[in-house]
Parts: sequence; structure tokens; C-alpha cells
Amino acid sequence: MLENPAKTINHLFIDNFKDITVQYEDRKITRKMIDIIQIKSYCNSERQVWDNFILNSGNSSFFHLIGWKDIIEQTFGHKSHYITALYENQVKGVLPLFELKNRLFGHALVSIPFVVYGGVCATDKNTESMLLESASTLGRLTGADYVELRNEFESLPVKSDRQNWLTKNLYTTFQREIYPDVESNFNAIPGKQRRMIKQGSKAGLISKIGGREYLNDFYRVYAINKKNLGTPVFPIKYFENIMKIFPQTFILSVWKDNIMVAAVMTFTFKDRLMPYFSGALKEYFRYAANDFMYWELMRYGCEKGYKVFDFGRSKKGTGSYDFKRHWGFEPKDLPYAYYLVAMKDMPNISPVNPKYSAMINIWKKLPLCVANWLGPKIVRNIP
Repeated sequence: MLENPAKTINHLFIDNFKDITVQYEDRKITRKMIDIIQIKSYCNSERQVWDNFILNSGNSSFFHLIGWKDIIEQTFGHKSHYITALYENQVKGVLPLFELKNRLFGHALVSIPFVVYGGVCATDKNTESMLLESASTLGRLTGADYVELRNEFESLPVKSDRQNWLTKNLYTTFQREIYPDVESNFNAIPGKQRRMIKQGSKAGLISKIGGREYLNDFYRVYAINKKNLGTPVFPIKYFENIMKIFPQTFILSVWKDNIMVAAVMTFTFKDRLMPYFSGALKEYFRYAANDFMYWELMRYGCEKGYKVFDFGRSKKGTGSYDFKRHWGFEPKDLPYAYYLVAMKDMPNISPVNPKYSAMINIWKKLPLCVANWLGPKIVRNIP
């Protein structure tokens, strides 16, 4: 096994493509272009250069920021393979990858595990195709079963004799403009959901914005919610590292009678507000705690000048998918891409897979303390 396969990608890539021209619509990637575009592994001295590229890119995501490399390495210990494409010493594209290896869930290269967006971030299709070929090469070098790219934006992967990327539309994302005034945002919500929001307000629910001082209470609510769904919970260390590395991350919490009954950890990226990790106590559903919470967050985003409300990823046919549709958000397919190395079929590591239904039902019945102890040991291996 090579100590750092990413460092060998450029040489192997050029050798493999001496006699190949890859068609990309009416564009071509030739040997000359391959010689000009340098594919190299990331090094820590390029930290600010990487983030500057992400912040100025039109097809980047919050999860492309280099801080996520630190978070996943420090929390879960997975090996990273971050790749940069350079043209005349200028960054033209990046690809963050993590290697996960487990007997139960297999050996995978994922961009990016534990989050919803990732994949190639490039300025043009030529660079994108070079990074895609680098990812498939790295998959073969590491002996991975497959490579998974969690693309947010539509991509046209290269297809050649050596490369065949597949897509699977299991997930959707829900995003909508945040209007400049509070009233317009409220009126854009369908009538039933507006009534639910008012119901929460009449029941005495209040919202509070906070940071790490709310983390323990948030984690309690989040962990209870995950167990009720039959899903292993992340370790609290994960959230501590997120809030340490991205201090702009905040928690919007909902309270009733001095008890935190719902909360959502929220990310900000450029002009985007991203409610991400969330939970609500089941006994407070009758007060419409979730509807109240997301409205308070949208109102906060409007007042702070954010332009996009990113309601996040949901699997088709799930309760969260229906909830977001009822809020008036339209789903957009996420074009996740897969390169199969040792596998014959695309992986399906998802709670909607019938294979995991028995395990989910058992998990729901576990005592909370057991689920909170065992969950982090399992979830670290689920990409």
C-alpha cells in the first residue's frame, strides 16, 4: 500500500492517458492539457489558498472549506486525501476525499462523509474531468470498493474506457430565497404551516439564539430525537469541534417553561443560512415546536440579511421530505456520483434500505444511555 497515493496521481494519470482523448461535449482533454494541469495533494501551507478558492467559487459548499478536514480527522480519525488542480500555479479546482474502511460497510472514498454536499469544485469542465479521473485512480490505488461524490451541483462526469461514473437520485435538497422583509417570508409559507407557527406562539414557545453554552442541552434533545428515529447519534465531540472550528455556527433553541424542547444547529456560508442538525422532543409536537423553530430561524435570517434558506437534504419518501414540501419548498435532486472499483452495484447505506429495517426497530427500543454510548462507535463507520 502506498503511504500517500494522492502524491502519485499526477504521474499515473499522465501515463494512463498517453493515447487517450476524452470527449466532453465539444471539448477535448488532450495530452498537452494533462501536462499543463497539475494534480497534487493538499499540504497545510495551502490552507488559506484552498479556502480563498472555495469562498470565491460559484459551485462550492460550506463543506468544501478546509476546516471540515480538521473536524473529521479530529473527531473520527479517518484518513483524508485532499486533491488540488493547478494551472500556471493558480488553483482551478479541488476535491476533498476521506477514506473509510469497515467490515460491515465496506471500504470507500467519500466526498464528504457525515455531511450532505461535497464532490469536485472546479472552474471548468476540463479541470473537473481531471479531478474525476484522479478520484477514480485514487480509488484503485487504495483498493477501495467505490468512490462517492456528494455533488450539490449538476455534473457531467467523464465516460471513457477507464472510467464510468454512475448517479443515484436518492436524495433531494430544498432551498428557497429569503425575502428582504419578514412579512413576505411569512406569507410565502402555506396556510396550514402558518397556523402551526401561530399555534406554537400561542402555546408560549419562545426562541433563543446561542452558541456553545447551549451545546449540552442541544445534544440531549438531538440524541433523544435520533434514538426515536432509530439512528445512531454522533458523538458530542463532533459538535464541539464544529463549533470550535466554525465559531459563526449557532444554535437556535425553542423553550417552553424553561425547558429546551427543540433546537437546530445552524451553519452560515456566504449568503446562505443552513439549518442542519436538529431535534425536538416528541411530547412537545402538539405545540408545533418544529414549525415554530424553523420560522424563527427564517425570521432571524431575514433580519440578518441572508438571501438563501437551505432546508437541507432529505431522502425521498420520508417524513422530513414531506415536512419540507408542506413548507412550500420544492425538491431538487442531488446528483450524487459513484465510481465502482470492486463493487458491481451502487452502495445503498440508507435507513430506507429494507436491509436495515430490523436494526432500526431494535435501536428505537434501546435505553437512551445505551444508544448514546453505542451510537458514536457505530456511526463513525457509516459514511
